[in-house]
Amino acid sequence: MTIPTEPTEPTEPTEPAELYRHGLRLLLEKDVPAWVDLWATHGVLEFPFAPDGWPTRLEGKAAVGAYMRDYPDHIDLHDFPDVKIHRTTVPETIVVEMRGVGRLVKTDTPYDMTYIAVVTVEDGLITSYRDYWNPLAACLTGADLTGANR
Repeated sequence: MTIPTEPTEPTEPTEPAELYRHGLRLLLEKDVPAWVDLWATHGVLEFPFAPDGWPTRLEGKAAVGAYMRDYPDHIDLHDFPDVKIHRTTVPETIVVEMRGVGRLVKTDTPYDMTYIAVVTVEDGLITSYRDYWNPLAACLTGADLTGANR
């Protein structure tokens, strides 16, 4: 894993950049329940570039958990080789540029996606996550990124 880390990390990260890096590690470990636990009860996950018919907004931790529950059954993430976290003038908000690589489980084909995310963390939990991913990847055979074929 090539996720940049700070020299020392607290056991329970609360700063936005630390929390985000911790979340990436959980996704690589396929520990979706622990990743969902990083969310505030009222947290919102948005997909501004979602194609028609795909979810554009998930409201609440339960909705995020339901959406992500079977993610490892569809995408087998191997690494986040390029992660750049930018702090903003609002201390609770970061902008992340990253790339996720792995394979699509159904077709055993490579998965390589770039993302930009705007994430806000309050009291050590994610309250807002806007995920700007490439909607053209949704057209990949076997991608089933929304779980529509579950």
